Amino acid sequence: MAFAFGFDEAFCAQGCKATAVSPYFNSDRPDPADRPEFYPTMALAATRLEDARALIDRGIAADGTRPAGTAYLMSTSDPARNVRSPFYPAIQAQLGPRFEIQVVNDDQLTDRSDLMFYFTGLAHVPAIDTNRYRPGAVADHLTSLGGQLTDSPQMSSLRWLEAGATGSYGTVVEPCNFPQKFPHPGVLMAHYQSGDTLIEAYWKSVLMPGQGIFVGEPLARPFAPRY
Repeated sequence: MAFAFGFDEAFCAQGCKATAVSPYFNSDRPDPADRPEFYPTMALAATRLEDARALIDRGIAADGTRPAGTAYLMSTSDPARNVRSPFYPAIQAQLGPRFEIQVVNDDQLTDRSDLMFYFTGLAHVPAIDTNRYRPGAVADHLTSLGGQLTDSPQMSSLRWLEAGATGSYGTVVEPCNFPQKFPHPGVLMAHYQSGDTLIEAYWKSVLMPGQGIFVGEPLARPFAPRY
């Protein structure tokens, strides 16, 4: 986050405390008006060169395709990590006309071929590689250390990219289960469908991003407007 905001201790926290909020959250601007030095960042993350190339290819393949796909909002059995589920009814009501949205009361999703969005809350998400992800797909899980990409005791956000997603997010230190420190599915989906790039839509979806990392192909733009 230091690359995005510069060094600013307000975006850090020890223990279960709130951090500074992002001026970019749910913004309709390409950049935050009151912070011209802000530079959103996203790691083109992979542990193998072929995975990085495949990620780039998925982002390119997504551009302008306006893909049909389904948003899966998972309500899990983990109460500490299921804190985004109260948002789901409003997301369905507001975005249902624009997306196929399914709320699934389960800890896993298997053998689906139409994933465009997958949001869940578990330390480890089973069976993610049994699904097929549309180019440009976004998937993340709310847990403490998903952003520790190579040495996390929980599931790394890299697993989503390896399974076929184009973007993900995770926190790198203990954030406690503040929903504001994780992507708001409805905000992300709305901005992505409105034509934002992946990096723009993802950044706009997190109110307190200081303890997290965004990973994926930043310029993927599946819902680019047609002129």
